[in-house]
Amino acid sequence: MESFPASDAPASLSEIEPDDVSARKVAVIIGSLRRGAYSRMAANALIAMAPQGLHLEIVEILDLTLFNQDLEDDPPAAWTVFRDRVREFDAVIFMAPEYNRSMPAPLKNAVDIGSRPPGQNLWDGVPAGVVSTSPGALGGISSNNHLRQTLTNVNMFVLPQPNVSIGRVDTLFDENGNLTNEGTKKYLASFLDSFAKWIEKFV
Repeated sequence: MESFPASDAPASLSEIEPDDVSARKVAVIIGSLRRGAYSRMAANALIAMAPQGLHLEIVEILDLTLFNQDLEDDPPAAWTVFRDRVREFDAVIFMAPEYNRSMPAPLKNAVDIGSRPPGQNLWDGVPAGVVSTSPGALGGISSNNHLRQTLTNVNMFVLPQPNVSIGRVDTLFDENGNLTNEGTKKYLASFLDSFAKWIEKFV
């Protein structure tokens, strides 16, 4: 299980502009707020290996306050910024560590904020992919399954296969956060290729 401490998010590969203006834009939402989270390392690996035709960018959720329906008539600025930012993308990949056999609270909170208010669900009809991570052998599969159930409920079109759960994630990166495991690289490349084809079914 990943630890909970949060800090300011680092600069990342997501700041690089796409070379291909026709590329599909994919938001990458990281469930852990921890600066050194393995889910962030995996996200940066995906960004670095994105195939031609896909451009991945991290959309941060650090500033999102807890959802409160009392605030819907005058939402916090961070909610509005997040909602507007996600609407710029064609699809979303959710990076899901596992906390206590489920998705992290910040990730569920981001999904809730994006689904509201009624009639303005920004997730509606959007293609989605899920990548779960865990130091455990099962790769956060409980988090993966819970998140998929939630995303289906807000009417996202979730890629069925490959269902990516990365186990023993603490052994796959070097001290600089670079993915070094060749099997995992191939696994993620296969996921990205499948996700690129999946997006085209819905956009």
